[in-house]
Amino acid sequence: MQEINQQKPILITGGTGYIASWIIKYLLEKGLDVRATVRDKSNSEKYKHLIDIAENSTGKLTIFEADLLKMGSFKEAMKDCELVFHTASPFKISGIKNAQQELIEPALDGTRNVLNSAKENQSVKRIVLTASVVSMHGDAADMKETENGIFTDKDWNTTSSETHKPYSYSKVLAEKEAWKIVETQDQFDLVTVHPGFVLGPSLTRRRDSASIDFMISMLNGKYKTGVPDLTLGIVDIRDLANVHIAAAFNPKAEGRYIATAGSANMLELASFLKKKYSAKYKIPKMKLPKIMLYLFGPMQGFSWKQIKLNMGLPLKFDNSKSINELGVSYRPIEETVLDHAEQIIRDGLV
Repeated sequence: MQEINQQKPILITGGTGYIASWIIKYLLEKGLDVRATVRDKSNSEKYKHLIDIAENSTGKLTIFEADLLKMGSFKEAMKDCELVFHTASPFKISGIKNAQQELIEPALDGTRNVLNSAKENQSVKRIVLTASVVSMHGDAADMKETENGIFTDKDWNTTSSETHKPYSYSKVLAEKEAWKIVETQDQFDLVTVHPGFVLGPSLTRRRDSASIDFMISMLNGKYKTGVPDLTLGIVDIRDLANVHIAAAFNPKAEGRYIATAGSANMLELASFLKKKYSAKYKIPKMKLPKIMLYLFGPMQGFSWKQIKLNMGLPLKFDNSKSINELGVSYRPIEETVLDHAEQIIRDGLV
């Protein structure tokens, strides 16, 4: 493993994203030289929050235009960088019409684009890839196949496909492709960070995020009749940014790191909100009976197979590697949920 020179510029792909924005904020606050890629540099409104953060930080920010599907478009931004955070990837779990075109090809081609550009750039020493716990599991039912009833960094998702949980499948293919490319060279190393479901305050008022949409739905009455009995591995966006940064600068970091604070079902998440917001918002008060999910789940994007393999089943992840090797800590899930709700209400999104 190699030491990263913090005087060199640092590249973050997908710079306007929910996760990338917090990584950039923390790097700028450390006084570092940060380069962020966006798909359309002329649309400055999308990255205005980054400019504002930079103006109030000691670090330097430069915006570059690059597209996951435009081969070679990251080369200019990557020049002279020793460290690359690759966070850009399509995230879509419902309303998918063509999984190959909407998820699989962008995830695979984007990974190839960034890593092959790094191979052609002699300065790059480390790439930190934002992966997901869905690279380790497809459904909660898969947990019964694990050695100790908990998913670890050694597990791989073998049950997702183009037709069943295609987003999860795209993340598996992209990560495997990344490790395959790394094996073809000895210039840079790869570290992958695997968040659970990411919650916590956003640095923008954008709504086009599954995490933001989820929290809005927990407050606006979408789930007022009840929530699915679905358990999620949860991580705070701020803690996740710190995991990325620790994985980047710790020369001993290697392999895959699960980033979760713990697991909670949707009703538990709602119970945190009820303590503070029940008087004003239509927060869910009960779990939906499974029969209701079978009847109406497909209209909400849940197939019968997903219901059978996930609803009412436990889900656990081993985050000890990130704690022990990277020295990170995780906020309580309740704090994350309440901070996220406060941001959404403050920004007038609900």
